[in-house]
Amino acid sequence: MVRSFVPDAVGRDLVDGLCDLARRAPSAGNSQAVDLLVLEGPEQVDAYWDVTLPEERRRTFRWQGLLIAPVLILVAVSPDGYVERYAEDDKAETGLGVGTDSWPVPYWWVDAGAAIENLLLGVVDVGLGACLFGAFGHERAVAERFGVPSDRRLVATIAVGHPDTSTAVRGRSAGRPRRTLDEVIHRGTW
Repeated sequence: MVRSFVPDAVGRDLVDGLCDLARRAPSAGNSQAVDLLVLEGPEQVDAYWDVTLPEERRRTFRWQGLLIAPVLILVAVSPDGYVERYAEDDKAETGLGVGTDSWPVPYWWVDAGAAIENLLLGVVDVGLGACLFGAFGHERAVAERFGVPSDRRLVATIAVGHPDTSTAVRGRSAGRPRRTLDEVIHRGTW
Protein backbone atom coordinates (compact mmCIF):
# COMPACT_ATOMS: atom_id res chain seq x y z
CA MET A 1 0.00 0.00 0.00
CA VAL A 2 1.27 3.42 -1.01
CA ARG A 3 0.56 6.25 1.42
CA SER A 4 2.30 9.06 -0.40
CA PHE A 5 1.51 10.22 -3.91
CA VAL A 6 2.54 12.98 -6.26
CA PRO A 7 -0.37 15.06 -7.55
CA ASP A 8 0.19 14.14 -11.22
CA ALA A 9 -3.07 13.19 -12.92
CA VAL A 10 -3.77 9.64 -13.97
CA GLY A 11 -5.24 9.37 -17.46
CA ARG A 12 -8.94 8.59 -17.73
CA ASP A 13 -8.26 5.66 -20.08
CA LEU A 14 -5.93 4.16 -17.50
CA VAL A 15 -8.49 4.60 -14.72
CA ASP A 16 -11.20 3.10 -16.93
CA GLY A 17 -8.95 0.13 -17.68
CA LEU A 18 -8.42 -0.46 -13.96
CA CYS A 19 -12.15 -0.22 -13.33
CA ASP A 20 -12.73 -2.69 -16.16
CA LEU A 21 -10.44 -5.16 -14.40
CA ALA A 22 -12.51 -4.73 -11.24
CA ARG A 23 -15.73 -5.20 -13.22
CA ARG A 24 -14.48 -8.53 -14.54
CA ALA A 25 -13.91 -10.07 -11.10
CA PRO A 26 -15.93 -13.15 -10.12
CA SER A 27 -19.52 -12.42 -9.16
CA ALA A 28 -21.85 -14.89 -7.40
CA GLY A 29 -24.45 -15.97 -9.91
CA ASN A 30 -23.05 -13.30 -12.23
CA SER A 31 -25.02 -10.83 -10.10
CA GLN A 32 -22.71 -7.98 -11.09
CA ALA A 33 -23.88 -5.83 -8.17
CA VAL A 34 -20.55 -4.13 -7.46
CA ASP A 35 -20.31 -0.46 -8.50
CA LEU A 36 -17.39 1.94 -8.61
CA LEU A 37 -17.55 5.67 -7.91
CA VAL A 38 -14.49 7.40 -9.36
CA LEU A 39 -13.41 10.75 -7.91
CA GLU A 40 -10.77 12.50 -10.01
CA GLY A 41 -8.89 15.72 -9.56
CA PRO A 42 -8.38 18.01 -6.59
CA GLU A 43 -11.96 19.30 -6.38
CA GLN A 44 -13.61 15.87 -6.15
CA VAL A 45 -10.84 14.32 -4.04
CA ASP A 46 -10.84 17.27 -1.62
CA ALA A 47 -14.62 16.96 -1.29
CA TYR A 48 -14.11 13.37 -0.15
CA TRP A 49 -11.52 14.40 2.45
CA ASP A 50 -13.79 17.23 3.62
CA VAL A 51 -16.34 14.59 4.59
CA THR A 52 -13.98 11.97 6.02
CA LEU A 53 -11.16 14.00 7.52
CA PRO A 54 -12.15 17.45 8.79
CA GLU A 55 -9.63 20.25 8.34
CA GLU A 56 -8.56 20.31 12.00
CA ARG A 57 -7.62 16.60 11.82
CA ARG A 58 -6.22 16.88 8.32
CA ARG A 59 -3.46 19.26 9.43
CA THR A 60 -2.01 16.64 11.79
CA PHE A 61 -2.81 13.57 9.69
CA ARG A 62 0.20 11.26 9.52
CA TRP A 63 -0.15 10.48 5.81
CA GLN A 64 -0.21 13.92 4.16
CA GLY A 65 0.91 12.40 0.85
CA LEU A 66 -2.21 10.23 0.78
CA LEU A 67 -4.40 13.32 0.70
CA ILE A 68 -3.04 14.35 -2.71
CA ALA A 69 -3.72 11.09 -4.52
CA PRO A 70 -5.28 12.25 -7.80
CA VAL A 71 -7.89 9.46 -7.95
CA LEU A 72 -10.12 7.86 -5.35
CA ILE A 73 -12.21 4.86 -6.33
CA LEU A 74 -15.05 3.99 -3.98
CA VAL A 75 -16.32 0.43 -4.13
CA ALA A 76 -20.02 -0.10 -3.45
CA VAL A 77 -22.22 -3.18 -3.38
CA SER A 78 -25.93 -3.78 -3.70
CA PRO A 79 -26.90 -6.61 -1.35
CA ASP A 80 -30.42 -6.49 -2.82
CA GLY A 81 -28.92 -7.07 -6.26
CA TYR A 82 -27.76 -10.48 -5.05
CA VAL A 83 -31.13 -11.29 -3.53
CA GLU A 84 -32.88 -10.27 -6.76
CA ARG A 85 -30.51 -12.39 -8.85
CA TYR A 86 -31.01 -15.43 -6.63
CA ALA A 87 -34.79 -15.03 -6.79
CA GLU A 88 -34.61 -15.64 -10.55
CA ASP A 89 -35.77 -19.02 -11.84
CA ASP A 90 -32.34 -20.55 -12.34
CA LYS A 91 -31.25 -19.74 -8.76
CA ALA A 92 -34.54 -19.81 -6.82
CA GLU A 93 -33.96 -23.32 -5.43
CA THR A 94 -31.04 -21.97 -3.36
CA GLY A 95 -33.41 -20.06 -1.09
CA LEU A 96 -31.06 -17.04 -1.24
CA GLY A 97 -33.61 -14.93 -3.08
CA VAL A 98 -35.71 -14.54 0.06
CA GLY A 99 -33.63 -11.76 1.61
CA THR A 100 -30.15 -10.79 2.72
CA ASP A 101 -30.59 -12.71 5.99
CA SER A 102 -30.86 -15.97 4.06
CA TRP A 103 -27.22 -15.74 2.92
CA PRO A 104 -24.93 -17.70 5.30
CA VAL A 105 -22.00 -15.96 3.61
CA PRO A 106 -22.93 -12.50 2.25
CA TYR A 107 -21.28 -12.83 -1.13
CA TRP A 108 -21.57 -9.13 -1.91
CA TRP A 109 -18.61 -8.61 0.45
CA VAL A 110 -16.71 -11.50 -1.15
CA ASP A 111 -17.30 -10.19 -4.66
CA ALA A 112 -16.34 -6.65 -3.63
CA GLY A 113 -13.07 -8.07 -2.29
CA ALA A 114 -12.44 -9.84 -5.59
CA ALA A 115 -13.12 -6.63 -7.53
CA ILE A 116 -10.80 -4.70 -5.23
CA GLU A 117 -8.02 -7.24 -5.62
CA ASN A 118 -8.34 -7.19 -9.42
CA LEU A 119 -8.06 -3.41 -9.34
CA LEU A 120 -5.09 -3.43 -6.96
CA LEU A 121 -3.21 -5.97 -9.06
CA GLY A 122 -3.93 -3.87 -12.14
CA VAL A 123 -2.59 -0.77 -10.41
CA VAL A 124 0.71 -2.50 -9.70
CA ASP A 125 0.81 -3.92 -13.23
CA VAL A 126 0.69 -0.43 -14.80
CA GLY A 127 3.32 0.97 -12.42
CA LEU A 128 1.04 3.04 -10.20
CA GLY A 129 0.49 2.88 -6.48
CA ALA A 130 -2.66 2.35 -4.43
CA CYS A 131 -3.87 2.43 -0.85
CA LEU A 132 -7.01 0.62 0.28
CA PHE A 133 -8.93 1.91 3.29
CA GLY A 134 -12.36 1.30 4.76
CA ALA A 135 -15.43 3.51 4.88
CA PHE A 136 -15.88 2.89 8.62
CA GLY A 137 -17.86 5.63 10.36
CA HIS A 138 -18.05 7.82 7.26
CA GLU A 139 -20.04 5.50 5.01
CA ARG A 140 -23.41 7.29 5.14
CA ALA A 141 -21.94 10.79 5.01
CA VAL A 142 -19.80 9.93 1.98
CA ALA A 143 -22.74 8.20 0.30
CA GLU A 144 -24.95 11.23 0.83
CA ARG A 145 -22.28 13.70 -0.33
CA PHE A 146 -21.72 11.86 -3.61
CA GLY A 147 -25.28 10.73 -4.32
CA VAL A 148 -24.72 7.00 -3.77
CA PRO A 149 -28.15 5.30 -3.81
CA SER A 150 -29.41 4.29 -0.37
CA ASP A 151 -29.57 0.60 -1.34
CA ARG A 152 -25.77 0.50 -1.80
CA ARG A 153 -23.15 -0.15 0.86
CA LEU A 154 -19.72 1.42 0.56
CA VAL A 155 -17.05 -1.21 1.11
CA ALA A 156 -13.80 0.69 0.75
CA THR A 157 -11.93 3.50 -0.95
CA ILE A 158 -8.84 2.98 -3.07
CA ALA A 159 -6.45 5.89 -3.56
CA VAL A 160 -4.66 5.59 -6.90
CA GLY A 161 -1.80 7.58 -8.34
CA HIS A 162 1.89 7.86 -8.99
CA PRO A 163 3.81 6.99 -5.81
CA ASP A 164 6.01 9.64 -4.21
CA THR A 165 9.08 7.52 -3.57
CA SER A 166 10.98 10.40 -1.97
CA THR A 167 8.78 10.37 1.15
CA ALA A 168 7.74 6.74 1.33
CA VAL A 169 7.13 5.83 4.96
CA ARG A 170 5.91 2.38 5.83
CA GLY A 171 2.77 1.96 7.88
CA ARG A 172 2.93 0.55 11.40
CA SER A 173 1.48 -2.78 10.25
CA ALA A 174 4.06 -3.26 7.50
CA GLY A 175 6.58 -4.69 9.95
CA ARG A 176 4.33 -7.57 10.96
CA PRO A 177 5.81 -10.83 9.73
CA ARG A 178 3.87 -12.68 7.06
CA ARG A 179 2.66 -16.13 8.04
CA THR A 180 4.69 -18.87 6.40
CA LEU A 181 3.16 -20.98 3.66
CA ASP A 182 3.26 -23.99 5.98
CA GLU A 183 1.13 -22.06 8.49
CA VAL A 184 -1.44 -21.19 5.85
CA ILE A 185 -1.83 -24.41 3.85
CA HIS A 186 -3.68 -27.33 5.42
CA ARG A 187 -3.62 -30.44 3.24
CA GLY A 188 -6.14 -33.21 3.69
CA THR A 189 -7.06 -32.14 7.22
CA TRP A 190 -6.48 -29.21 9.50
